[in-house]
Amino acid sequence: MQQKPDRETLEKWSRDPKNWKMGFFYYNKEDKRLLPPKKIPAMGWTVNFANPYSIFLFVLILLICLCLPLLIACFS
Repeated sequence: MQQKPDRETLEKWSRDPKNWKMGFFYYNKEDKRLLPPKKIPAMGWTVNFANPYSIFLFVLILLICLCLPLLIACFS
């Protein structure tokens, strides 16, 4: 069983430019977090596109945001 990375390792991954594709897509196969912090942590979280569960969560949230207004419009 793998150990959880320590805080220092997590911060190192977030700062490493190799883990940021095109400057704003976070992609790190070692990082198992669903929503790691953005480059500037005060700005919130981002999706780890190397984690399939993270992508699933992103698509689910996107579908809810797109479908909810349609459902409200249909039933009102």
